Amino acid sequence: MTVRKTTTADLPAVMRIFEEARQFMRETGNGEQWPDGKPSQEQLEEDIKKGGSYVCVNDSGEIAATFYFNEETDPTYAEIDGAWQNDAPYAVVHRVARSQTTAGTRGAGAFCLEWCLARHANVRIDTHKDNAPMLRLLERLGFVCCGIIWLTPEKLEERLAYQFSAAGGAAHLR
Repeated sequence: MTVRKTTTADLPAVMRIFEEARQFMRETGNGEQWPDGKPSQEQLEEDIKKGGSYVCVNDSGEIAATFYFNEETDPTYAEIDGAWQNDAPYAVVHRVARSQTTAGTRGAGAFCLEWCLARHANVRIDTHKDNAPMLRLLERLGFVCCGIIWLTPEKLEERLAYQFSAAGGAAHLR
C-alpha cells in the first residue's frame, strides 16, 4: 500500500468509501457517528484545499482507505474533560475510513495511522465511544485515551480523545 494526497478526481471513490464506512458503523453498533451524509463532499473538498486529505492505494492501484492528516490546532481539542499528554504542537487525524468492498483493504486503517505516526511524534485523534473497531486499533497502536472532547460548544456530541506522543518519532513502528 502507498499513501498520496487526495485529488478532486478521487472524490467519487472517497465518497463511496465514506458511505461504506457509515454502513459498516451502523452494522457494528455505531449508528450515531457520521449521521446525515457526513463527512460531506464539501468537507472533503475543503480537506483537499487545505492539503490534508490523503488516500491509501492498494497494490492494484485502487483507493483502499482515506483520512485527514495535518499539523494544526483543532479548536474542538481546546477543552477536554481529562488532560492531554502534553501541550506540544501536534498533528490531527480525522475522517479515517476504509473500503469495505475493494480487495486488499484489510489492515488499511493501521497502515494509514502508522503512516501518520511516522511523520509526526505527537498525534491527536478522536472517535465515537461506540466505534469499537477504531477504539481497538488506537489502543493497539499505542494511543492513550486522554478524556472527552465535544464537537459543538453546546457539548451535545462527545468524542473520546486519544493522543500518541513519542520522543524521537515513531519508534514503536516495526
